[in-house]
Amino acid sequence: MDLKLKNKVFIVTGGAKGIGEAITLELAAEGAIPVVVGRSVAAGEAIEKKIKAAGGQCLNIIAELGEAEVCQRVVEETVATLGRIDGVVNNAGVNDGAGLEEGDPARFRQSVMTNLMHYYDMVHYALPQLKEHKGSVVNVSSKTAVTGQGGTSGYAASKGAQLALTREWAVELAPYDVRVNAVIPAEVMTPLYETWLNTFENREEKLKNIVSNIPLGKRMTEAEEIAAMTVFLLSERSAHTTGQWLFVDGGYVHFDRSVT
Repeated sequence: MDLKLKNKVFIVTGGAKGIGEAITLELAAEGAIPVVVGRSVAAGEAIEKKIKAAGGQCLNIIAELGEAEVCQRVVEETVATLGRIDGVVNNAGVNDGAGLEEGDPARFRQSVMTNLMHYYDMVHYALPQLKEHKGSVVNVSSKTAVTGQGGTSGYAASKGAQLALTREWAVELAPYDVRVNAVIPAEVMTPLYETWLNTFENREEKLKNIVSNIPLGKRMTEAEEIAAMTVFLLSERSAHTTGQWLFVDGGYVHFDRSVT
């Protein structure tokens, strides 16, 4: 299936690692030009080298997303270098464990700043380009927004807000033919997920228990499966899909796991 993405430009935050890396590589494989935004110089250079070695194009921007001015700079550099923006994938974030009982107001506020604010900022500054090119936005959220996890109030609040903004922006931007959707992963083995798993003394037992509760295939979702859905939503092949929350989780959230 031709997704008709050749030479289209998509900003991907957190685009050099984990789910973001998979999205970036999928876009490049479709002939699009991903703009990889992340804070790791080494990771950014590695994925840029990989894409260019395969004959693709990309723009690598090293940035610590937190302040609105940084997102504005990313948008301006993208337009100055590539001439357009066709879509934004808001993906960067971290499950930082800013909880209620074990947390405090300062950590909660910092978590929301880290995980939510740049989602708004990036789309705000990219909006003139999105309107001009009838672009698409995909917000990568998390199952914690709808299931809870415990001990991660800041992250869960941010992920829930991302889902609310998906619907809000879809309504606001429909007159411009700009589509906005969300992808909701559950259990995906990324570097951050590995770090979280390693906090448990009984790591393998913990992982075995998690996998046993994933109905479809009793396996973790692969980052490439999240990427495939994301890239489809960015493309013209999903031209009448907006305001949707797409769960790519092997049935984890919606199945009654007691019967699987």
